[in-house]
Amino acid sequence: MFTAQFGEPYPPTIDGVGQVMYAYCRFLPKLGHRSVYVAPKNGDPDAAQCEKLLYPGLRLGRTAYRVGFPLLHGKTRRALRALPLDIVHAHSPFMSGHAARRIARRKGIPLVATFHSKYYDDALRATHSQALARFVVRYVVDFYDTCDEVWAVNQATADVLREYGYRGPLLVMENGTDMREADQAADAQALRGMALREGVPTLLFVGQQDIKKNTEGVLRACALLRKMGEPFQLIMVGEGQDRHHLERLADDLGISGQTRFTGAIRDRALLMALYRRADLFVFPSLYDNAPMVVREAASEGTPSLLVRGSCAAEGVRHGENGYLCEDSPESIARGILEALPTCEQTGAAARETIPLSWDEVSRRVVERYEDLCAKKRAGRGGTK
Repeated sequence: MFTAQFGEPYPPTIDGVGQVMYAYCRFLPKLGHRSVYVAPKNGDPDAAQCEKLLYPGLRLGRTAYRVGFPLLHGKTRRALRALPLDIVHAHSPFMSGHAARRIARRKGIPLVATFHSKYYDDALRATHSQALARFVVRYVVDFYDTCDEVWAVNQATADVLREYGYRGPLLVMENGTDMREADQAADAQALRGMALREGVPTLLFVGQQDIKKNTEGVLRACALLRKMGEPFQLIMVGEGQDRHHLERLADDLGISGQTRFTGAIRDRALLMALYRRADLFVFPSLYDNAPMVVREAASEGTPSLLVRGSCAAEGVRHGENGYLCEDSPESIARGILEALPTCEQTGAAARETIPLSWDEVSRRVVERYEDLCAKKRAGRGGTK
């Protein structure tokens, strides 16, 4: 098969959605299939080591994301129409998703779409208008209603889409992660420049430096630990529109000496070494659906502290393969203190129960793709 993955993110701005697209384009070829990454240009066009088709894009507000109109760009439109595609996969219901739908309709091939994000929350924050946020949700649901098959990254995310009003068929297709064996010598080399203190509990956050991720809650919880005289070092990995605000907050809270903002880490070996070095992955986000970072931490034997009842916490059993807390700095701080004595055992259980390899996920993806293509060829369930 030849598939196309449509979305907005492209390195260096690559979030969980971009990681999924990139993984499909890296792992499907291992099973003998082609997959092309279709997105707006952003930085180095060779940053993604896979087959790709990039088109001009415009920066989206204060964010690092770009949007574009691939079918209005003649060269891109001609290239897409010339590709012998068997199936199209949209990872966004917006500009790239509509381009994917038009290509699928033109070629008479199936259109799959994955629901990744809480679009109501994004729209409400951007517009400060519930009416406009509801309009965006109706727009999103209308898009998914036109797809041959809709996927969600976990059951909690599927429930969010149902709450938005989508009533069509819905399949849970989980995300994967890279499974690697630890190399202590390589880790020591990778971490040499981090100057981490030995014998001090290491707390890690990886993700957008954005208050929607409850990053303020992480910092305020650590400020409470400091007041209690509890030792810690906090590593905040990632870029985002609120990074400078968070750095100022850490200074105001008196924890800047125990907190390090690294920016985005593109060296995969260093990031994996940090996951392994951390005692606890602190990720109290209510925004995220099925965060890749929780799976990555688990794959390296590091358990996560998550908010009870959040989409991100699906599959985590408190004290068994992770830890759960409430959405408050006080509860996050208590959760950290309760977790630290048993992190090693819980992390081992997390590694066994939480991550799926991309190899396994890719096999499931191919099975669904093949089934949809077979139905299309047989004249059943055509593109809506």
